[in-house]
Amino acid sequence: MKKKNVLLLFALLLTAALLAASVPVLAELRGPIRIGIAQFADHPSLDNCREGFLTGLAESGFTDGQNIKIDYQNAQADMGLAAGIASSFVDNNYDLILAIATPMAMTAVNTADGRIPVVYSAVSAPIEAGLAFENGLFDGNATGTSDQIPVRDQLALIRAFQPEAKKIGLLYTVGEINSQVQSAQYKEMAAEFGFEIIESTVTTGADIALALPSLIPQVDCLSMLTDNTVVQYLDLVLDQADSAGLPVYGSEIEQVKRGCVATVGIDYIALGRQTGLIAARILNGDKANTIPFEVLRDFALFYNSQSLQRLGMALPAGLSGSITDVAN
Repeated sequence: MKKKNVLLLFALLLTAALLAASVPVLAELRGPIRIGIAQFADHPSLDNCREGFLTGLAESGFTDGQNIKIDYQNAQADMGLAAGIASSFVDNNYDLILAIATPMAMTAVNTADGRIPVVYSAVSAPIEAGLAFENGLFDGNATGTSDQIPVRDQLALIRAFQPEAKKIGLLYTVGEINSQVQSAQYKEMAAEFGFEIIESTVTTGADIALALPSLIPQVDCLSMLTDNTVVQYLDLVLDQADSAGLPVYGSEIEQVKRGCVATVGIDYIALGRQTGLIAARILNGDKANTIPFEVLRDFALFYNSQSLQRLGMALPAGLSGSITDVAN
């Protein structure tokens, strides 16, 4: 066989092998895939999303430091910083962006404008936030996972702990669409359980210390939403509520670990892992606009026995076999 034909045959075989190879192998040949992780705020549930995301990617063959390179940035609940992070990822033409929490997801999708796939996580209301259509799909090169909270189950939990309670206080950031949606759900369902909802809204974290003294005397308890700004000030909320002997119910497990009384919540590491599996599909060639957003529905009951003791409350007898104590 002539040398020219041998070289041609070798080239054809090499091309076929490359086409048959997985994306991780291709990544090794062209350099690591670059993924920008944009997290809106610094608190444990969002950290767990990030940790789970990396786990999901690794299970799919994408490992940081091997065939992918992660650039992690945190906006510290600052919308200006969030915009800057998103612009940096887009300007540097990253292969994929993970946006954690609703404000970051909206910013990243608007900034990318379809040029880079955006996968979001911990977005409580993707449809209302303009990140998905009613069928779960989106034409803006974006998809992800939602941490929709089970409001009706949460109301039932509060009623079990406080049979005589009448008014629930909600404190949230007026600019977070996820909190607006959750507040509306509370108001829609509260009457089923004999509750009235009392709202107080803030614009920035600095407003929280001023809002609490007027809200607390009006209510029998507070129920946290997945509000990224307020959650960052959870210790302040708990301090003022404890001083008044007022229970605070969390919207997820990490808040209960920090001192809230109880919650019906999800595992945010599991949520992040599911997000990582979606991202891997995109890195392997699927289009984001063909993947509907997913909702994790594996809810569980959690309570903090130390918080109950501090407030002089007791665990409802009917819940003793179905609820987990997360007190340290």
